Amino acid sequence: MRAIRIAKPGGPQGLKLVDLPEPVPSAGQVLVKVAAVGVNFIDTYRRSGVYKVDFPHVPGTEGAGTVAALGEGVTGPEIGQKVAWADSVTGSYAEFALVEASRLLPVPPSVPLEVAAAVPLQGMTADYLIRSTYPVKAGEFVLLYAAAGGVGQLATQMALMAGAEVIATVGRAAKAASVIALGVPPDRVIDLGALTEVTEDLPPLVKALSGGPGAHVAYDGIGRDTFQATLASLRPRGMAVLYGGASGQVPPFDPQELNAHGSLYLTRPKLGDYTATAAELRQRGERVFGEIAAGQLKVSIGHEYRLASADQAHAALESGSTQGKAILIP
Repeated sequence: MRAIRIAKPGGPQGLKLVDLPEPVPSAGQVLVKVAAVGVNFIDTYRRSGVYKVDFPHVPGTEGAGTVAALGEGVTGPEIGQKVAWADSVTGSYAEFALVEASRLLPVPPSVPLEVAAAVPLQGMTADYLIRSTYPVKAGEFVLLYAAAGGVGQLATQMALMAGAEVIATVGRAAKAASVIALGVPPDRVIDLGALTEVTEDLPPLVKALSGGPGAHVAYDGIGRDTFQATLASLRPRGMAVLYGGASGQVPPFDPQELNAHGSLYLTRPKLGDYTATAAELRQRGERVFGEIAAGQLKVSIGHEYRLASADQAHAALESGSTQGKAILIP
């Protein structure tokens, strides 16, 4: 089978198309013929060595496809069934992938596999952020960074569904239209690229838009470049949810800063802890897929690449030029 592999930690140019043996499912596993693969920042963290993995490395944990073979003891999934996953056993940047049967998500018949591949990681991330880490309530002010991105667009829709007042940021003016189309008022979409100094300029804007105190919660997937602005944009006893580091990881800081900004809360969650059990994984997956099938939640596929162009997908993601979800087609 064809797959993407990288020999050692490094940049996108190290992602190479190679021929590898087709994997064989062990007990409890399912072999899936991959129809589409989700490209995520965690893939770039692993590729570059920020997150430790063994090399040579086949990237990717997310995708969608059809069941091709069942390992010993597997019951439930049927050959040919449409499924999706967030955490494959073997890398998903390939024509076939192994997935634990207990971690598979059924895909509704009306949802195309290309759309399904964009949902497990980003859709369930948005779900746990908005509905569990800080359960957003009607009337609360939410600061949401990178609102035009894959997680951002889904989280924006979920926050609006909850009745929240969303203050959204985008990295450049051209991305604002996609956020406004989701229902965020134009005056609440802030172009970070137009600010002279994000740390100094963003907090006054957020406080003015929230009527003075600041946001109840901030969802920050950018990290190093925005973290100080995030803390300064929150009202007393607000929560900073740091769920990514698109600009780099936040350096060590003095927890006394949380006190100085008004007894703030800070958390650094990850999806694995919010889908630790098969039951919780299934609950989140079925909720998100159900909202997509019902037309309540729209998934934006902004970029589609052939498998051999995985390096281009990573470069685009890391440059901040993407909108919506990027996927690979084997």
